[in-house]
Amino acid sequence: MTLLATMRAVEITRPGGPEVLRPVERPVPEARAGEIVIRLAWAGVNRPDALQRAGSYAPPKDASDLPGLEGAGHVAAIGAGVSGWKIGDAVTALLPGGGYAEYVATPAAHALPVPDGMDLRDAACLPETFFTVWSNVFMRGGLKAGERFLVHGGTSGIGTTAIQLAHVFGARVFATAGSSKKLRVCRDLGAEVAINYREEDFVEVLRAAGGADLILDMVGGSYIGRNIRALADDGRLVHIAFLSGPKAEINFAQIMARRLTVTGSTLRPQSVAAKARIAAELREKVWPLLAAGRIAPVIDSTFPLEQAQAAHERIESPEHIGKIVLKISD
Repeated sequence: MTLLATMRAVEITRPGGPEVLRPVERPVPEARAGEIVIRLAWAGVNRPDALQRAGSYAPPKDASDLPGLEGAGHVAAIGAGVSGWKIGDAVTALLPGGGYAEYVATPAAHALPVPDGMDLRDAACLPETFFTVWSNVFMRGGLKAGERFLVHGGTSGIGTTAIQLAHVFGARVFATAGSSKKLRVCRDLGAEVAINYREEDFVEVLRAAGGADLILDMVGGSYIGRNIRALADDGRLVHIAFLSGPKAEINFAQIMARRLTVTGSTLRPQSVAAKARIAAELREKVWPLLAAGRIAPVIDSTFPLEQAQAAHERIESPEHIGKIVLKISD
């Protein structure tokens, strides 16, 4: 596969709203040691992209300044020391940045084969949410079959992934959402109970069921204290984002008395080795489920690369359900 000198891309011109995204020409990246370069067909759009665009989520110092944390396409170049991939292989990968472009470089250990029977569009939607959910719900949160699991934002990309994975591994799934349509989606994906947060108190619902053994939260703010009250004894609360802010006043005595665990993580700053361990677990335990059709990404909408502004407007709207994807090439 012959690489061109330049490529189409979308950059962030300055911190701001979706209007600051601009199509540009950029040099094609090279594959450094341990990396592959992918010619992307599709790239996922995620909340961290919007945060980076707004100026509140800076990329790591050695990462591309272009947004984009996941994508799928074909291997176009291979760096020194890389084995297991060859030019032309269909691949989906977690990216350190740079996904809003025709070509992107990423550590080879963060790439996974496209699941059997899945097209590149759907494969591009897997890495960011599946790495996040698997590492936080199963590796960090220790979810087990039969446990009560609550995920907020059940129809987000994270939510739709978390519901399916928790359900297929035997947990009892509770999810919050804000409309009857979204509640139906949660139930269809495997949620035993879907809670309209505009009309019901999720704390009361979970306490009536015995309390949540594990909660995955991306809201923060006033939800932090409410999540703690919703936990069962020995329950675990895992934070992955703070859409309503990272601060709250809570009584730590109840954490001690009820033996609760409060933890959390962000994916992007983790080491190459840490993300490689997540990729290895996904390949072993989750990729066969995708190939068998037992779980699948939920697609909300697609946009051409040059319409990344519209894609960001969509992800920041309360209407979207599931993943938003940019089409980059055929």
